[in-house]
Order: sequence, then structure tokens, then C-alpha cells
Amino acid sequence: MVIQVLDSRSSDCAPPIVFVGRNRAGNWVAREKRGAFGGLFISRAEALKYALFKNGRHPESIIEVACEVELQIPSP
Repeated sequence: MVIQVLDSRSSDCAPPIVFVGRNRAGNWVAREKRGAFGGLFISRAEALKYALFKNGRHPESIIEVACEVELQIPSP
């Protein structure tokens, strides 16, 4: 008999990964890994607050980056 243990967190229910950092202009940006959501902010604290709200309060899924983060707005 083979028993297989499955990870209880599948990729479908994992919280989204959100990158927080500054863009070329020096503004704070919070952006979901795939670009599903994001925004520009006046402070780091506001960017982190937004990231926590949008990812369901999972601080472990927020990554603060040292490189530039750009907010990409899709064309209609």
C-alpha cells in the first residue's frame, strides 16, 4: 500500500505574491506578480497596507524588492 501526502495548500489557494518597491520616478509601487492588480503610493507604509489588503493579510507573500518595480497597465 502506498500513501501519498498531499500539500494542503495548492497553487490555486495560495495567496498572491505582491512585489513592493520604487519605480524609476521614485514612487512606491505595489504590484501582484503577474500584474493582476497594483497601484502607486505616496509612502512605503501605504504600499504595504494595500499589498496586505489585496493578498488577504499574508505578509509572507509580500516581497520588498531593491530593484525598480514598474506598474504595467494593460491596454483596453
